[in-house]
Amino acid sequence: MTDADEEPDGSHTTVDDADAVDAQAADADARDAGVDDTDARDAGVDDTDARDADLFDYADAAAPDDPQPSRDTAGAGAPPASDGADADPAAEVPGVDDLDRDGTVRLGVELIEHLELSEPSLAAVIDRIETVTTNPTLTREILDAAEKRGLIERDGARVRTRSGGTFVRFERQVVRREGDFDCRRCGASLSTGHFVRLESGELGPFGSSCVRKVTGRE
Repeated sequence: MTDADEEPDGSHTTVDDADAVDAQAADADARDAGVDDTDARDAGVDDTDARDADLFDYADAAAPDDPQPSRDTAGAGAPPASDGADADPAAEVPGVDDLDRDGTVRLGVELIEHLELSEPSLAAVIDRIETVTTNPTLTREILDAAEKRGLIERDGARVRTRSGGTFVRFERQVVRREGDFDCRRCGASLSTGHFVRLESGELGPFGSSCVRKVTGRE
């Protein structure tokens, strides 16, 4: 082999020239590989954008059109003070034993508001309040709150009520349930319990006679 190999066209290529050509080809391959790497990175970015778009589309589809208001608002979880309107018989209201201190006071005041008694004795009013609570401190709070709202006027041992006609409507606000109960007023065993549904809570069970006494109908 001579220092130069003869090409078919008669030209001569030196070994050094061949090495240079090989180096140029290697550089071109490296540049092409760099382009391929860039394309791969761009494709990865496109895949990421596509995934992000899918996530945004899913979040928009999952979000409700009319989000519900937060429950963490002032007064949340506490029954509203009665405005004299009837409680919806289909609405969920807490039982008297499930109420907190403020709820118990509101229910007691609402019961006084619905009494069908014009001038009961103080003892008669307390007898009704004791179906809500037997705690003397809460009983006094209920009486004070009712007086501040103008529902009653105390005159010694007598009380004048100012219910304004917001009596319990038996056909709408008294619910009957079958079962084994003890009357909340007299303690008698009952197979049918009568429950008075007010806005602040549900009071009962009572027998058929006691529910009329508690509401002041008898």
